[in-house]
Amino acid sequence: QVQLVESGGGLVQSGSSLRLSCAASGFSSGSSAIGWFRQAPGKEREGVSCISRTFGTRYYLDSVKGRFTIFRDNAKNTVYLQMNSLKPEDTAIYYCALRPSISCSSDNRDYNHWGQGTQVTVSS
Repeated sequence: QVQLVESGGGLVQSGSSLRLSCAASGFSSGSSAIGWFRQAPGKEREGVSCISRTFGTRYYLDSVKGRFTIFRDNAKNTVYLQMNSLKPEDTAIYYCALRPSISCSSDNRDYNHWGQGTQVTVSS
């Protein structure tokens, strides 16, 4: 049974940093990609970042480029999202999700397993 567990969210001030973790279990570590998505109140879920487990290729939402970094620890089966220079507009629930493909996607319909989410709140 596939399980994704996020952690690391919290309440921080603008300009601060947070590191989110996504611990994955219950699936073959072969062809897959892990994505981070976020959803703010009243807004649609959007793809923030993704990393391919197979090739290590990455994707970033334009508004987080240069501030967020996605990386993985395959030995721990964990994907991290390092978020620096946080802004109030980054406030959202952040979810990680699994895509059974070697390539990344920013479309949440391409992912078939989701974590429960972790709240990130950035105060101004």
